[in-house]
Amino acid sequence: MYFKYKAIKNGQTIEREIEAATASSAIDYLKKNGYFPIRIEESKKQEANIFSSFFDKINFNDVVDFTRQIAIMLNAGLTLIDSLEILKKQIVKSTMRKMIGDIDQQIKSGEPFSTALKKYPASFPNLYISLVKSGEASGKLGEILLRLADNLEKERELKSRLKGALIYPVIVVTAMVMVMFVMVTFVIPKLLGLYKDFNVELPWTTQILITISEFTTRFWPVIILVVGGGIYFLRRYLQTKIGKESFDAVSLRLPVFGQIIKVSSLVDATRTLAILIGAGVSILDALNIIIETTGNSIFQKAFLNIRAKVEKGQSLGQSLDQEGIFPPILVQMTQVGEQTGNLDDTLLRLSKYFESESEIAIKSMTTLIEPMILVVLGAGVGFLVLSVITPIYNLTSSFQ
Repeated sequence: MYFKYKAIKNGQTIEREIEAATASSAIDYLKKNGYFPIRIEESKKQEANIFSSFFDKINFNDVVDFTRQIAIMLNAGLTLIDSLEILKKQIVKSTMRKMIGDIDQQIKSGEPFSTALKKYPASFPNLYISLVKSGEASGKLGEILLRLADNLEKERELKSRLKGALIYPVIVVTAMVMVMFVMVTFVIPKLLGLYKDFNVELPWTTQILITISEFTTRFWPVIILVVGGGIYFLRRYLQTKIGKESFDAVSLRLPVFGQIIKVSSLVDATRTLAILIGAGVSILDALNIIIETTGNSIFQKAFLNIRAKVEKGQSLGQSLDQEGIFPPILVQMTQVGEQTGNLDDTLLRLSKYFESESEIAIKSMTTLIEPMILVVLGAGVGFLVLSVITPIYNLTSSFQ
């Protein structure tokens, strides 16, 4: 959401727009950055067309492309302002163009690039801001952005592979559920009257299907309420700390899927640590960012413990070893990297290793899911055929 605000900073009155989840979070951001808010209200432009705002929303791919383009231009010798001016003219998406224009305006008024990006936390997380700040401090912003772009592109590739592996089973299962719904709701009730008129002896498969059909036809409002309520309360439970921890713990123990989740988390953690440490960010600050960006609560808790131990003077490798959820290769290689002084390079190599492991895990999942779906689909179709065709066959046989 976008909010218009009027605020005072360094004795000057400023009127701009800010992206934030709520008005209170926008006010919090302004206060933390030295602004004194006078007025804040939701921008009404976004209410004009719901559909256009939905399709015009800034997504992860836009941020990846923006990072890559800025990095290329900076490394080609252009200034940051010139790079942003060029991008403003090239970008087609209006929300993206507006955001770049606002960032450009802030930089021209004397704000650092990292501070300008902070106005858009939905697009630029803390990891992104920290790396940009590090690049500004070291004078290597172009180089840092190139590494960040590589990181984001690899993250996009991993997400794309996962989506590609899951799209086939999702389509097949959805189609199967729809066919079952049509059969139970429309086909079976009509056949039921035919069976009753001719007093045909029904097999157990047909009786089960008829029972399900009668129950669904009679109590469909209750079923919708129960299913909807169950989904609602499950989502609420998963949003709690206990619920999320329980879900994450179970997901890590799942066959094949658990391995994918674990390896994906390790890819993100090692790659992010490598980039941050290579950019000159301290290990403690890097661990703080990892804690914020890690999606799995089990790994998040582990990194919280690791940060506390590193803060007390323990090495990163020893801290990883004591948690018990990290593979031995990560522990051993981290210790080697610390001893040789090449921790960032070692972590980068580890991230590539875990990437290859994730590809193997995704292929294993695809290999496992496809025959399972075929078996379930065949069993479902066989059950429907037996339930519907067998009584009709018995009926025709009785007339011969």
